[in-house]
Amino acid sequence: MTDTRQQLIAHISAEAVFRGDFTLTSGKKATYYVDLRKVSLDHRVAPLIGQVMLDLIAHIPDVTAVGGMTMGADPVAAAILHQGVARGAAYDAFVVRKEPKDHGRGKQVEGPDLAGKRVVVLEDTSTTGGSPLAAIDALLKVGAIIAAVAVVVDRNTGAREVIEAAGYPYYAAIGLEDLGLN
Repeated sequence: MTDTRQQLIAHISAEAVFRGDFTLTSGKKATYYVDLRKVSLDHRVAPLIGQVMLDLIAHIPDVTAVGGMTMGADPVAAAILHQGVARGAAYDAFVVRKEPKDHGRGKQVEGPDLAGKRVVVLEDTSTTGGSPLAAIDALLKVGAIIAAVAVVVDRNTGAREVIEAAGYPYYAAIGLEDLGLN
């Protein structure tokens, strides 16, 4: 395990894991909640997220952009974009809205033109795989090629199986066992 990954796990454990009774976006109940925005928007932790996620996706060939459903994927994509530049890598970022805009150009996917481009769909914390699949649907409509799905924290609640059953490689940087939640 890299020192950077260990630092990221320590920050998430200390600052983004909450215990209690929670209802997740999926409607499922949980006794803990990982609120990754507590750290993904933190100036100390965002660079760590970018570095760890770059390491996670580095082996995926010909990826030109990263992103996913707004809001959870947005800071992760920005961290990868910025840390990528620091490493000499050229990843653009994109944002997928829940619905197309009802004004302006009416776009659902914002950012660079992704037609014919290989992309990695991001998620901050995965539960069911529904958010990445919704992002994938929108991305396919604009002609993007889905190289993989990559998440910062996998809750081990079926997202991997759903994404892989849909035919996409799934990568997770941190699991529940890393956070002492298994």
